[in-house]
Amino acid sequence: MTAAATWIRDAIGLVERVAATQADAIETASQWSAEAIAADGLVHLFGTGHSRIPIEEMFPRYGSYPGWNPIIELSMTFHNQVVGANGQRQAMFIERMPGLAEVILSNFRFGPRDVMMVFSASGLTAVPVEMARGARRRGLRVIAVTSVAQSMSVEPDPALGSRLLAEADLVIDLCTPAADALSIIDNLETPVGPGSTIAAVAIVNAIKVRVAELLVERRRMPPVITRPSVVGEERSRDLFEEAYREHARRLAGAIAQGGGD
Repeated sequence: MTAAATWIRDAIGLVERVAATQADAIETASQWSAEAIAADGLVHLFGTGHSRIPIEEMFPRYGSYPGWNPIIELSMTFHNQVVGANGQRQAMFIERMPGLAEVILSNFRFGPRDVMMVFSASGLTAVPVEMARGARRRGLRVIAVTSVAQSMSVEPDPALGSRLLAEADLVIDLCTPAADALSIIDNLETPVGPGSTIAAVAIVNAIKVRVAELLVERRRMPPVITRPSVVGEERSRDLFEEAYREHARRLAGAIAQGGGD
């Protein structure tokens, strides 16, 4: 079996492990999210680094719908240039800056049923941890999507005082190993092939479809962005516009004027 085939096998096993061990947590996250969206609120999504990927998976894209508020700070997620201006060193430095999460949170006015979902494979850097802490202090239910094994493999920064998983009301475990990477190659010192992204994307889509099911039951389902090949050009355009208008309406009530609560 080649390394490629081995990684695919292990990735499938990872998703199966998530399905087997995190079903209850995914159901709870889905119930909380459906309650928030049905109550005209938002589920806020935050992550730094590669943890922006599952956030972008939620909205907007085909097969998604309003009710999710992706919060992505480009200074901590734009990795394409790697070195030089806007490089990876700066991004990693910024995501370790205490106090920045409060500045981000101050941009928003949160509703009484809103939920915050924070993604971080390590769950150890300052901004995601303080984002969860600040959201809870504002009365939001907080869901952490993190790797328990990775988070527990080292001690948290004493200045920070805790891990993301300790700042959440609910933890969904990515089930990835401490190194994140899944494959061991002969004569190579370090493992390769991260697994956290595929686990996180599986988790958020499981939540997305379960929340849709719950919203349909409540007759509170927003419009779903859908490809023209499925519903035709005109209906697809209408669904896009309806979804964007609905997102704008919800977000208008969440943008703080002169600082949030």
